[in-house]
Amino acid sequence: MSKILRIGIAGAGVLGRLLAWRLSRAGHQVTVFDLASGPLGRGAAGWTAAGMLSPSAELECADLQVFRDGVDSIQMWEGIIHELPGAPDFDNHGSLLLAHRDDAGAAHRLVDLIARKAPDGYRPQALTPSALAELEPDIHGPSLAWLLPCEGAINPVQLMQALQEGARGVSWMWGQNVDEVQAGYLKSSGNRHDFDHVFDARGLGQRPANGPGSGCTEVRGVRGEIFLLQASDVNLARPIRVLHPRHRVYVVPRRDHHFIVGASEIESEDRSPVSLRTTVELLATAHSALPGLAEARLVHTETNLRPALRDNLPRIEQTPGLTRINGLFRHGWMIAPAMTVRAIQGAGISV
Repeated sequence: MSKILRIGIAGAGVLGRLLAWRLSRAGHQVTVFDLASGPLGRGAAGWTAAGMLSPSAELECADLQVFRDGVDSIQMWEGIIHELPGAPDFDNHGSLLLAHRDDAGAAHRLVDLIARKAPDGYRPQALTPSALAELEPDIHGPSLAWLLPCEGAINPVQLMQALQEGARGVSWMWGQNVDEVQAGYLKSSGNRHDFDHVFDARGLGQRPANGPGSGCTEVRGVRGEIFLLQASDVNLARPIRVLHPRHRVYVVPRRDHHFIVGASEIESEDRSPVSLRTTVELLATAHSALPGLAEARLVHTETNLRPALRDNLPRIEQTPGLTRINGLFRHGWMIAPAMTVRAIQGAGISV
């Protein structure tokens, strides 16, 4: 019989909640500490995401390990979804890369890059106008299109709630500022809590407050901005990315004719509301591919900071009694299941 461990987790974002869900299901005693006021507190970057599962498209800036983690995670998400309350949305019908004729050069360079890096079965498939119209009748304007067949999307807001609700038996310590995380213990709001193993999944919260050696000195925030639109006359079955020399603008369908529009990254740690320039450029680009969005209603806007390391690649650091995970950048939801599995295995914990 596997030993039951006392496990502490710092951070209740997507990583922290997935860790808590997996470890509690295995019978371990799990306590999660987070600064948010409660389970619906939206401080974590995981709340502000489109939930695209796009390992092939992300080869533009990621390595093959991120790609493999993304492919594995899509399979894992399919199983996780069925175990969670509320039946969170999940699809893996592929995604589309779109480009207008004036941007053909930049689009072809990107598609060629992905094709060189991606294994067989994951490379972009060129679509004729008629094939595109058959897949997505409401797309008009882009003259170039490619299908990435093994991609999909999830709903991060639904999953953040479902993972917390599904992690039965977990002690959630809300409103707790984690001051220090070390092997076998963490300090929260001035109090020390001892565990058999500690996972540090705080993202930007890992930046050391007590000098070098007490955290991750190189993590930085990369601004992400999303728009939630509602357009009752627009139908979209799969996520799309509109390729542009300056932006990778994505549109991800949600229930009840809602759509998430966003840009991949902005090198800034500014948490202020979305700018006029971003609003105009992103929504105009989305409208150029989906003209029906002209009458869409802007329901919500949101900004947040994604944790990134110098090379924009994720990292797991293991020492006895302590695991730190950071640097998920813009790949968080895409690779989180595989990252948590590898982190738990690396810690030698039975699940």
